[in-house]
Amino acid sequence: MAIEIKEITNKKELKEFVQFGIDHYKGNPYFVPPLIMDEMGTFNKEKNPVYDFCESVLFMAYIDNKPVGRIAGMINHRSNEKFNEKKARFGWIEFIDDINVSTALISKVEQWAKDKGQKEINGPLGFTDLDYEGCLVEGFDQLGTASSIYNYSYYPEHFEKLGYKKDADWVEFKIYIPESIPDKHIRIGEIVKKKLQLTVYKPTSSKELVSKYGQQIFEVLNLAYANLYGFCELTQKQIDYYIKMYLPMLRLDCIRLILDKDDKVVGFGITVPSLAKAQQKAKGRLFPFGFIHILKALKGKNKVVDLYLIGVNPEYQSKGVNALLFTELIPQYIENGVEYAESNPELEENGKVQGQWDYFKREQHKRRRAYKKELI
Repeated sequence: MAIEIKEITNKKELKEFVQFGIDHYKGNPYFVPPLIMDEMGTFNKEKNPVYDFCESVLFMAYIDNKPVGRIAGMINHRSNEKFNEKKARFGWIEFIDDINVSTALISKVEQWAKDKGQKEINGPLGFTDLDYEGCLVEGFDQLGTASSIYNYSYYPEHFEKLGYKKDADWVEFKIYIPESIPDKHIRIGEIVKKKLQLTVYKPTSSKELVSKYGQQIFEVLNLAYANLYGFCELTQKQIDYYIKMYLPMLRLDCIRLILDKDDKVVGFGITVPSLAKAQQKAKGRLFPFGFIHILKALKGKNKVVDLYLIGVNPEYQSKGVNALLFTELIPQYIENGVEYAESNPELEENGKVQGQWDYFKREQHKRRRAYKKELI
């Protein structure tokens, strides 16, 4: 059967692009649908500040006028400048288990990238490090999270058949919450606070969190993530965008900031009660009833917490600041009835991050991969 590839050029087509990414997993118990409004916003060139330095193209595949796949191609020019590369990215990729469909989609983006003068392509990735990253290669029988990709087990097979090789892997853990804080964490926390003159800030006001510390949180994030795979420092417009979009929604008792003697942020732990099951019930829509499920998950008791963003200024890394963060957060998790935390993706070679879980019962339950291919 003939495969038709069509470029997405208007809002109506974009809605179909987004909706296909949800319909494709209908009935799958592990897939967590993204919010349609968030996905639409990501590709809004007037609102998303990534378009100040990125360009993109979207394609959908059809057989007999029925959608059977989709893909986004992207070029992050700031990232290419930082790493001295000519590299395109692909992401938001979904396809039925038909190698002809995946070949048609990926070939289309590869040709687009070559026409733009790019020498390599990799993915699945987003525009930036705060978008979805990595094809799931292990853990297909595990519930996804709101901030990570779920895909069918045949996806890696297709990428490999099409000549893609491993570029980077992320691992994910279930970290089980202990009945009490590990003694070593308590000792380290007290020593660190005294030696480095640090204090712990537990926000009680979203307004204060945003106005007083929002900018500083993302400045520390830029420093802490600077050397991670594919990371490009957030611009001021991006920082403003994320502060406005996300910080006011967060559950305050699941956040801790570490401040120095001058009241400056040197570390942060932004964690969120799992929204996975709530978003499954919402089926991608906030209205008419989806927001109710999400509010219940955010405000009520929840057995799972997502470690959404954790960062420490490099000057304070390997000095016990992470231990201090979790010394403060664990009692809150216990009070909230949390059984385990989802680490979300961590680069497999990032020993500093994974070492902080050594004192907890943990289980590596997922692995995801970014692939690469030279464009000839």
